[in-house]
Amino acid sequence: MNDRAPEPARSFAALRMAPGDRDLRLEYEWVGAERTSTNVVVFLHEGLGSISMWREFPRTFCDRHRLAGFVFSRYGYGRSTPKPAGERWAVDFMAAQANDALPALFAAVGIERPWLFGHSDGATIALLHAARHPVAGVIAVAPHLFVEDISIASIEKARTAFEAGDLRRALAKHHDDPDSAFRGWNDVWLAPAFRDWNIEKDIETIACPVLAVQGENDEYGTLEQIYSVARRVPRAELIVIPECGHSPHRDKPEVLSHEAGRFIAAHS
Repeated sequence: MNDRAPEPARSFAALRMAPGDRDLRLEYEWVGAERTSTNVVVFLHEGLGSISMWREFPRTFCDRHRLAGFVFSRYGYGRSTPKPAGERWAVDFMAAQANDALPALFAAVGIERPWLFGHSDGATIALLHAARHPVAGVIAVAPHLFVEDISIASIEKARTAFEAGDLRRALAKHHDDPDSAFRGWNDVWLAPAFRDWNIEKDIETIACPVLAVQGENDEYGTLEQIYSVARRVPRAELIVIPECGHSPHRDKPEVLSHEAGRFIAAHS
């Protein structure tokens, strides 16, 4: 039996970038409406995510709001180039994605000043990118600005599920190399040096509109994460979704689609 997720038609962007000036292939696909200069939404996945792990949310969202969506899998994830065994992400890996990988990818595929729609680590990458690069705005869903005990406890549970449970088999449906996807994320988050990681100061230069969204029952962070966004970003709006965990696009897709679509329309 084939356990892989269904494979839509996708393209690959060829990039040369660190570490080691490596040649990378990043899988991507376009969804939704025809591209214009003002309607592109780039979806940035979570720490264990990929194109397929978004499920149908990007396509449904973009069809509903007549937007063009660009969805891709970061290095080490999905069908993109896997991370070699033994290579570890640096503590500032999300800043490297925001300021090195994203600009290179956008240049390769011809994206300028997009909306960024990020979830979890992807939301953090979106905020960091917006702090230094021109974007139309950010939808930050369950972002991480600093490390909390609740985050570490949940990530430790994920490690147990990967090593002794069914998580590795589940991830193999979405990633060519599930060890690459899992270890890259899990090892750095549980590294002692990562406990002091904090980007609150880094996002104070964001001038674009930001919608920060979090589930009331998020198992990976408290609401202080988005409250911190509101204190530091002048044009921030917050949405707390009741009866919702860490993944509103799976737990409450209608609520998230409505609020994000409203916000983009109001600021376009």
